[in-house]
Formats: sequence, C-alpha cells, structure tokens
Amino acid sequence: MTDVMPRVQHPVHAPETETWPTLARPRSNPVRRYGAATAIRLIAKDLPATIHLDRNRSFGLGGPAMRVHRTSAFLDRLGQDAGSGFGEAYLAGDWDPEPGTDLADLLVPFAERFSNDETRHLLPKWAQSLRWLVTRSQPGEQENDRAGARENISRHYDLSNSMFAEFLDPTLTYSAAYFGDTAFGGDPTADLATASYDELSAAQLRKLDSILDAAGVRSGSRVLDIGCGWASLAIRAAQRGAWVTAITIASQQALLAQRKIAEAGVGDRVQVALRDYRDQIGEFDAVLSVEMIEAVGEKYWPVYFDAIERRLAPGGVGVVQAIVMPHERMLATRNTFTWVQKYIFPGGLIPSIKVIEDVTAQHTGLRAEVIRHLGGDYARTLRVWRNRFIEHWPEIAALGFDDTFGRMWEFYLAYSEAGFRTGYLDDVQLLLTKR
Repeated sequence: MTDVMPRVQHPVHAPETETWPTLARPRSNPVRRYGAATAIRLIAKDLPATIHLDRNRSFGLGGPAMRVHRTSAFLDRLGQDAGSGFGEAYLAGDWDPEPGTDLADLLVPFAERFSNDETRHLLPKWAQSLRWLVTRSQPGEQENDRAGARENISRHYDLSNSMFAEFLDPTLTYSAAYFGDTAFGGDPTADLATASYDELSAAQLRKLDSILDAAGVRSGSRVLDIGCGWASLAIRAAQRGAWVTAITIASQQALLAQRKIAEAGVGDRVQVALRDYRDQIGEFDAVLSVEMIEAVGEKYWPVYFDAIERRLAPGGVGVVQAIVMPHERMLATRNTFTWVQKYIFPGGLIPSIKVIEDVTAQHTGLRAEVIRHLGGDYARTLRVWRNRFIEHWPEIAALGFDDTFGRMWEFYLAYSEAGFRTGYLDDVQLLLTKR
C-alpha cells in the first residue's frame, strides 16, 4: 500500500515569478476572431445581461454587465478555445464586470442557458455543430490511474494549507455546507449579499452530522472516510466514539489532517493514511466519501463504487456526497477539455445522478438513493468562501501567489456559485445500500 507519510511540509504554490505561459495572447486569426464575434452576438441576442465589447458595440438585453478592455485579445482567446477562452480572458484581465456588478451575478445568465431544459446550450443548434473547430479534448496526461490521480489531486489540494485556511471555516471543510431546511425561508440562495462567515461553521457541522446520521455512525462504528480532506468528518465521527480510517492522496493535506486530529484529542480513534482508495482493505460499518467522486474520472467510476461495496461489512451502508449536473450536459461535455479541468481540477469530471444510478446498478450490488439536495446551500457556501478569499487576498498573496492566481480563484468560485444558483449544478447526498 502507498501510505508512507511525508515528514516535512513544504508549501506548494504559484511563485511570484509565475509567467502563466498558457495565457500568452493567441496568434491572431481573422477567421476565428470573426467567428468569436459572431458567437458573442448570437449568445447575447436574448441574454438578460450586457456585453460591452468595445466603445461602439454592446450586446444583450440589459442587466448585469461586463466590459471588455482588450477586444482583439478577448476574441482571439474565444476563437482559439471555446472551453477555456472566456475564463482565460478574465485571468488575463481582458474583461471585468462593470463596477457595482458582482461577478457571479454576471455569470448567472450564462449558466441559466445550460440549466434550461429547452436550451442546454449557449448557441443555437446550427452554430453548435461548429464548436468542434474550437473545442479541445481532455489530455491523456490527466489520466486517473494511481500515479495520475496523485498528480492531479496534488495540483489542487496541495497548493498550500495556509491558503485554504484563509477562506475556509475553522474546520477546514471544503465541500457544501448545510444551512438547514428552514434557514432563509428554505432558500439558501436568498439574499446572498448577507452570506456571512459566522454562519458557515455551524452549517458545516450540520452537514457533517447529516452524513454521519444517514450512515448510522455511533460509538463503536468502524468508519472509512475516502478522500478525507483535512479530517473534519473523521474528527466528527470519532467524537461520536467511532473508529475511523481516513485516507487521502494529497500529502500536505494529510499532514495537516494528522495535526488537527491530534489537536481535537481523537488521535487514538483516527488513523490517517496516504493511500489510494483502490488499495484500501478491511471491512467497515460505514464508508463515507464527500465530493471526491468528481476527481475519480469516468473510466474509474465503476472501480470507485466497487471499492465502496467491497469495504462494506454485512449490514453496512455508504454515504457519498457528490456534485452532479444534468445527464444530457454530462454526456455533451465529458470528452471536452474545460476551463475547470485546465486550471482548477485536472482530470476531474462531474457525474449525473443517472450515471451514478446506472454505474452502481450495472457494476455493483449497491442501490443509490438521493437523500438530500444541497445545491442552494453550495451557492451560499461559495459566496462566503469568495468573500473571504477577496477579503484575505493580502494574506494569500503574501504566501507567494500572484494576481493571476487571485483572478483565477475568484472566477472559479463565482463560476461555481452561478452554476448552483441556476440548477446547472447540484450537490446531493446519496445513501448506498446493498441490494
């Protein structure tokens, strides 16, 4: 097994000298630039937002507005890569929301196109047929075999423990919180401008308890936590008297998880191992995995659920919390190389509820049942994270991260919030039981 813990923590981050070579302006191509400008006009034709392309050209129906500062560079990026160009242009500073416009509010009208059952696309059907000309496939080096998975996970989760600590709640829980079915009138997206850091920790603990309750974790339970993060769920389970094995393949994350377990006084009940889920052995009364399936990759989804089934003792149950998207969108995007895969989660792919049900039915003896939807809760969680990230940017920058990294994470958090607000993305807790 691969479970040797590193001895010294070396922060991993983007140095101040980062040149971001992928953001070099693409070579101008008049045909591609014209195609990108045409796409902008088509997208904005009935879009409840405004795109100020230059001093003389504005498109859209009004509402939240964006202003393009460098029109030629913006169009060149869109014309070169439909999957990443818009986000890359933001990283490069080619455009910004108009003053007074929140970035997520601006992105919501775009995300609504994908969540609308009648459209599911930004462009009309005739234009969609041409997207292959500017769409890239996911590169082979992001394969999620054991070596590739370690590399992919490390690129995100080992960026810097200190960086994550600046914007996450004190438990360092990096997944959707649960604000409660009655909070905010039952709608966590209500009045996101008031989303506060103070409410986040309680909501994260409520989420952790909801998972442990669903799995029936109590004193004496044997628990496996796959993709344990910084151990907040493992600690919460141990505080109930459970015996926990917590595994991750992010080395710096594992180091801090061990320290937090010791500080919580449950070191005798929690074992942290630097181990791939495919290498775990033993039987457990509960197998838990929170927002880890998104990093598994489509090829390995059957392996992932088979591993969960094999680890369950007779009568045991699993609980998986997963980000999901509509099945049709998953099918349409699963072979494309997206901005999120390129800059945030290499090798990742968000599943649909249907594909989870299909994979568990066809490849395991498990039955998957959705027990809770947390999409609105995730939108609120992301708003708090983004507010904290922006507020604490001086401290994050002092760790060695440059301004491009800051814009990248602002866009990632706002882009994700928009997805959950519109229903293009959802977050679900699933109960897995043996058929």
